[in-house]
Amino acid sequence: VQLQASGGGLVQAGDSLRLSCAASGRTFSSCAMGWFRQAPGKEREFVAGISASGSRTNYADSVKGRFTISRDNNKDTVYLEMNSLKPEDMAVYYCAARSYRYYSDNAMDYRYWGQGTLVTVSS
Repeated sequence: VQLQASGGGLVQAGDSLRLSCAASGRTFSSCAMGWFRQAPGKEREFVAGISASGSRTNYADSVKGRFTISRDNNKDTVYLEMNSLKPEDMAVYYCAARSYRYYSDNAMDYRYWGQGTLVTVSS
C-alpha cells in the first residue's frame, strides 16, 4: 500500500491543524492505521492509532484530549485533527499502515509508511 501524507505547516501555539493520509494500492479498509511523529534528535513515537473499521482508537498520553484520529474508508484516507498545538508537538508526522484489524503503538509493527509531513509550532 502506498501512503501520502499532507496537511503539515507552520502554525502558532494554540492553533489547529488537520493532517491527511491518502492510501492506495491495497484494501485500505482491512488495514489498521497509525500516526507517528519524530522530532529532531528524538526517536519516532506513537501519536494515535485507529482500527481497520474505525471503531477503536488509541492515543499517546501527550496528545490525549487534543488530537483526534479518524478515517474514511470510502475515501481511503485517515486523518489526524490536532487542536491546541504546543511547541513540543513540532515534528515530522508519519502515517503508517499494517495489514491487521487492530492498531499497535509500536512502529515496528507497521509495514507501510508515508513520506512524512512537517508540523512547525511557534510559541
